[in-house]
Amino acid sequence: MLTLQFVPYNDIENLSSNQRVSKLMTLVKKNKIVLMQGRLKPSEETRLIEKTMQEVTKEFKGIELCTVFPQKENNAFKKFFVKMLVGDIEGFTIIGPATIVKDIKRNPDKVELLLSKTRAKRKNGRK
Repeated sequence: MLTLQFVPYNDIENLSSNQRVSKLMTLVKKNKIVLMQGRLKPSEETRLIEKTMQEVTKEFKGIELCTVFPQKENNAFKKFFVKMLVGDIEGFTIIGPATIVKDIKRNPDKVELLLSKTRAKRKNGRK
């Protein structure tokens, strides 16, 4: 079964960087595809990737990560004003376990998740 876990920005905004990374890793290691409102700071993305590499096992192969931003604003003042109002909640982030998410493709008007083909074992042990 495929599980999508929505994480609203207000669930993580008051967490420290390490707590954010740990929360996301916990969800992904439970084979959930995380749809997070907003985005991580570049240092948090780096920490998430570092932590992933440290925790790779036979069962946990790593993550796929994609951040999607709204259209770029050309007006510098308006861009600054919007950033002051909404902070890092613009856009959204997708994080999934590499055993389920083969690739994430971002296009101007859509996001494509390419999932790995996996077959669940039946109760009698056959596929």
